[in-house]
Amino acid sequence: MTTKPLWQLSASEQAAAIAAKEVTSVEVVTASIERMKATNAKLNAVVDDLSESALAQAKTHDATMAASGPIGPLHGVPVTIKVNVDQKGYASTNGVTALKDMIAPGDAPIVTNLTKAGAIVIGRTNTPEFSFRATTSNELHGRTYSPWNDWATSGGSSGGASSAVMAGMGSLAHGNDIGGSLRYPAAATGAATVKPGLGRTPAWNPSQQAERGLLAQLMSVQGVIAREVRDVRLGMKSVIAYDAQDVWQVPMPFDGPMPEGKIKVAYTKNTFDFDLDPAISVALDHARDCLVDAGYKVVEVEPPLLNETADVGAKCLFGEAKALMWDDIQKYGSDTIKQIFEAYFDYFQPYEGKDLLLGMAKRSYYIRQWQLFMQDYPLVLTPFLPMQTPVWNLDELEGARESLGTGIYSYSMNFMGLPAGNIPAAYNDGLPIAVQIVAPRFREDMILDACEAIEQRTGVMAERLFERG
Repeated sequence: MTTKPLWQLSASEQAAAIAAKEVTSVEVVTASIERMKATNAKLNAVVDDLSESALAQAKTHDATMAASGPIGPLHGVPVTIKVNVDQKGYASTNGVTALKDMIAPGDAPIVTNLTKAGAIVIGRTNTPEFSFRATTSNELHGRTYSPWNDWATSGGSSGGASSAVMAGMGSLAHGNDIGGSLRYPAAATGAATVKPGLGRTPAWNPSQQAERGLLAQLMSVQGVIAREVRDVRLGMKSVIAYDAQDVWQVPMPFDGPMPEGKIKVAYTKNTFDFDLDPAISVALDHARDCLVDAGYKVVEVEPPLLNETADVGAKCLFGEAKALMWDDIQKYGSDTIKQIFEAYFDYFQPYEGKDLLLGMAKRSYYIRQWQLFMQDYPLVLTPFLPMQTPVWNLDELEGARESLGTGIYSYSMNFMGLPAGNIPAAYNDGLPIAVQIVAPRFREDMILDACEAIEQRTGVMAERLFERG
């Protein structure tokens, strides 16, 4: 056993120690709860404290362990759930004051899968209003702070999740991603994550009263954020369990066949209309060198139609949002979120009517071009954002272009349904810097392999954070 505090252990280490009966679920959960109580007042990452029910569940887990062994691969591992998915008995607020009393009648599949694997939920994490900002702040729950400093964003919309897991409030955090909401928080805080591809993880809320828009169904995915890549792998293998309530999920094995010979990685630094920060360029070069050292063949080559894909994808997404969400935002949203959405609409110029239908139809064209490209280059190393982690309220200060428009390598992957992982590849001026790795659908395993190669040569960013105290 390590001498680290139990809350600081990775999910993999916690699960292994519990399974070996070196520690109990109660001890691990208690340590994480104590850490949550010590740090959450400063960070405001967890907005629903589930300590009491978590400890009761941990005692039950320990009884089960003594009688028959572990429930599953996450037995006793403390996790958090984002407040925009259903967990029975708790409000799915989505960061909106008007939804503070919308108590979920049942669990979303992601919650079911985590708990069936043995995880124990210690809290629910913050999200911006309507889960649609690149930072995490709202009038109902307040602002979530970065664990690195008080001025930088913790990312959005899973900023509560990333801040919590990096601070040690649970070793796995649930999050979701429609345009970057897993990856941006991970990039901002130095965590690891993979945005799953379309059909990989199940999604559905028992509380929903109408079906989501078609693009929301195709672009939004559920996933996990962790401090280490191995924990993302462990968590993902648990959360992909099939659930028939999700009409898009495909029950595919997690690990697929490996290409013969060296795996080719396409490598690009092209940020088109946006300036590439020199620190991001250094991080990309380092990531490239890590992959070459690990035996990958990295080739500088442009992937197809990236800028056009991002432009059409954003116009489609905001076209759907304007048609299906804008009335609710105007009715229930704060003045801040209304102003931000007006800026979104002004910058992205959403498609309407026939143009929206044609844009959605062209989605298949972009996917086809990427699928053909990825027959030669099954992995693509890209920037995630062209700039370093910005100030928390950038969208209020600078507008949509700087806060969301820069995410062309982010929301384009959602539009095409491709999996994309983020991993820190450098540390600059007191903050981590992440890069992105993209793979074909259902090849999250290849992304994680590549992310591990970078992590092994760069280090786990949370260790720097814990050293600071």
